[in-house]
Amino acid sequence: MTYTALSLTLIFVCIPLLLSKILKLDLEKDTLIATLRSIIQLLAVGYILKFVFDANSYSYILLMVALMIIVATLNARKKGAGIKGITWKIALTLVMIEIITQGVLLGFHIVPATAQYIIPISGMLIGNSMVLSILFLNRFTAEIINHKYQMELILSLGGTPKQAIHRQLINAIKASMIPTIESQKTIGLVQLPGMMSGQIIGGADPIHAVQFQLLIIFALLTTATLSSVMIGFLSYPALFNERMQLLEMK
Repeated sequence: MTYTALSLTLIFVCIPLLLSKILKLDLEKDTLIATLRSIIQLLAVGYILKFVFDANSYSYILLMVALMIIVATLNARKKGAGIKGITWKIALTLVMIEIITQGVLLGFHIVPATAQYIIPISGMLIGNSMVLSILFLNRFTAEIINHKYQMELILSLGGTPKQAIHRQLINAIKASMIPTIESQKTIGLVQLPGMMSGQIIGGADPIHAVQFQLLIIFALLTTATLSSVMIGFLSYPALFNERMQLLEMK
C-alpha cells in the first residue's frame, strides 16, 4: 500500500467527524486526537519493531514485552482505583499470563523463539488481558456497590469475607469472559479475525492463516480466564479490614 492510498483511507475519519458535527455529539476533538495518536504511535512502533526484528536480541524482546505490560497496567488500573494495590496485582497477572502462554508456545516449539513471533503474539495477548481486566474491574466494583448491604448482612451473620463476596466475584468473572466466549462461537462465520485476515492479505495460504488464528483464539481463552480469576482473587481481600468489615469503595 502506498502512502497516497493510505491517505485516502482518512475518508473513514471524515465520516464520523461529519456525523458528530451534524448530530452535535461533540466528539470531533476526541476523534481527531485519537486519529493523530494512532498514526504517530503506530508509525513509531513500526520503526521500533523493524529495528527489533533486525536485531533479534532477547534483550530488546524483553524490553518490548515489559513496555506492553507497563502501559496495559497503567491503563487498566483506572477502573480499580478504589482497590488497594490494584496496580501491582494487574501487573503480576499480566506477567503470569505472558509466562504461561509463551512458556507453552515456546516450550513445545509451537512457534519459533524469534522477535517476529514473540512480540506480535505477546501484544495480542497482553492487549486482550488489559481489556478483560477493565471489563472485570468495572463489573466487580459495580457488583460490590450494588450489593453492599447484602454482603454486610452475610458478614454480620458470621460469614467470612470470601463467603460475603463470592457471588459478586463469580458474576464479575463470568461477565468479563462472555465477550471472548461469544466471539469465538461465531468466528469465521460472522467475522474473519485480524491476524488471519492480515496473513491472507499478505499472501499466506488460508489454511496456514487459520492454523495461526486458532493458536491465538485458544490462547485468548486462557488469558480471558486467568485475567479475571487472578485479579479477582488477588483483589477481594483488600476490600476488607482486619476486622472483616467491608471497606467503602472510592
